[in-house]
Amino acid sequence: MADPASYRPKPGTIPTDPGVYRFSDPDGVVIYVGKAINLRQRLNSYFADPAALHFRTQTMVRTASKVEWTLVRNELEALQLEYTWIKQYDPRFNIKYRDDKSYPWVAITWAEQFPRVFVGRGAKRKGNRYFGPYAQAWAIRDTIDSLLRAFPMRSCTNGVFNSARSSGRPCLMGYIGKCAAPCVDRISESAHRELVEGVCDFLAGRTNVLFRRIEAEMRMAATNQEYERAAVLRDQLAALRQATDRNAVVLGDGTDADLVALVEDPLEVAVQVFRVRDGRIRSERGWVAERNDDADTGELLEQFLLQLYAEGDEPPPEVLLPALPATAETLEELLAEQRGGRVRLHVPQRGDKAALLETATRNAADSLAMHKLRRAGDLSTRSRALEELQEALQLPTAPLRIECYDISHIQGTQVVASMVVFEDGLARKSEYRRFVIRTVEGSNDVGAMHEVLTRRFSRLLAERAEASATDGPLLIDPTTGEPKKFAYAPALVVVDGGAPQVAAAQRALAELGLTDIALCGLAKRMEEVWLPDQEYPLILPRASEGLYLLQRVRDEAHRFAITHHRGRRSAAMVESLLDEVPGLGEVRRKALLKYFGSLKKLRAASVEDLAQVPGIGERTASAIVEALASSEKLPAVNVTTGEIIES
Repeated sequence: MADPASYRPKPGTIPTDPGVYRFSDPDGVVIYVGKAINLRQRLNSYFADPAALHFRTQTMVRTASKVEWTLVRNELEALQLEYTWIKQYDPRFNIKYRDDKSYPWVAITWAEQFPRVFVGRGAKRKGNRYFGPYAQAWAIRDTIDSLLRAFPMRSCTNGVFNSARSSGRPCLMGYIGKCAAPCVDRISESAHRELVEGVCDFLAGRTNVLFRRIEAEMRMAATNQEYERAAVLRDQLAALRQATDRNAVVLGDGTDADLVALVEDPLEVAVQVFRVRDGRIRSERGWVAERNDDADTGELLEQFLLQLYAEGDEPPPEVLLPALPATAETLEELLAEQRGGRVRLHVPQRGDKAALLETATRNAADSLAMHKLRRAGDLSTRSRALEELQEALQLPTAPLRIECYDISHIQGTQVVASMVVFEDGLARKSEYRRFVIRTVEGSNDVGAMHEVLTRRFSRLLAERAEASATDGPLLIDPTTGEPKKFAYAPALVVVDGGAPQVAAAQRALAELGLTDIALCGLAKRMEEVWLPDQEYPLILPRASEGLYLLQRVRDEAHRFAITHHRGRRSAAMVESLLDEVPGLGEVRRKALLKYFGSLKKLRAASVEDLAQVPGIGERTASAIVEALASSEKLPAVNVTTGEIIES
């Protein structure tokens, strides 16, 4: 790789004006395109300290051998030229949003004498009109099926059409009324084209105009005593309404808008777009992309919007976003120029638009989760992740069993810890363990981590000693035949935190004489990997499968710890509320919590429901209902801190 200093422009030669720059490799291939309001300031950031750059940006700077720039007059021209070059050069280091799945579209073969309608995927062809893409193929096929009752245009392939024309008999669709049968001249070319235009109007969202036109024709036919034609138009209108009702009204004011939701993590970003036309969701689409730098939400949205509408999609009058890019005004100007009318970017704060954007956000989160699940389920990817961890942490073998620990509490109360286990890169939930911290009080994560590791590995040593003394199996309990809870030794211990947590875990292992277990910590802020006795953290590449595996393990430990903490807090609240119920001791309070699972379900229970719990009679059940009813009038209080935690 080239040394960035070898091609760095001389000091003072880079202008301070707006412009677009491009990095090229030794073969002259453009590998990155960017824009800047101040070219000198932006380009100097690439060369000042490459070690401080995002890993992908470091790789780009070291891969390049030349940087060039073009001056423009303003930020709008910079945006236009940047995305012209991105489309032209397709640079490999620019972020690329990929469809997270293949979406179907509806095509009308407009250039043919008798156009046909069909649902398809893949590349588009000239001479066709396309609508969509749509989220579900079955849903749009169902809509087309209803639409053909109102507008019986041709839907058969060219082979079927030519066969029917040569035989003089229409296909099945012509017999059941879903095709006007132009193949046997039942309808003229111009009349069939009118049907096609009706389908296009419907798919484009111009349904209100369509309804009014058909209603007017129906009334005119009835006035002229053309009752058969009026009945056909009536049935056509009913079929259209049935097809329209499949798309739920989400915005009552008939808004035309695109809703763009974004969910991000340190490695990847997912985007979901809802296209709303005439107040209805006409289509949706999702993308997933790897992050190539530390861009914030606004910058990610700017890159996505330009890529979305640069592909030829016409922007609507409104684009709803979770956050506004810093270049929002310039983007509005650029999109308005493309649309030929005003385009407004804004963040909805309340009402139907905000609720719909929240729905799109949930879809984006689900899309990212599914993408990660598919990635985690790939055997070759998991193997590569384990190999990368072995190399990065200098382990003798790949860490086939990884244990991760996390601490959870609220202001030092109800302190708990979690232990999650991943074997061969997959979660092994039967091996998960929970801990209640006993000897450490307050917000002392370091002390809590030391206690948890000490308890866990003391059990490991005890079970090893027991197996050695009895000459029995190490991993299987001879009395039950089931695996022992703590007999397995991990190849790698991961703690949620930085240097202090790693030092506490190392001290616990050293006190127990365990020196053959690898240890590291993963800090959330910069996703650094901390190793024992190391002054500086290890920075794994953002695109590293090893880092991705560590993040999944850490996030799962965090989720499991929070779930345990909530359960403990709920149990404490239940016991405090039921302390005054006569005849209700500790055993029956625990039985109540176990039976209902949460305070919310317990409060919703009737006397009859409570009486179903073993040991709870009708009199005690009535007393419990009265106690819970009186407690609802007062705010619930944390029994340890006295803080109000539920209204």
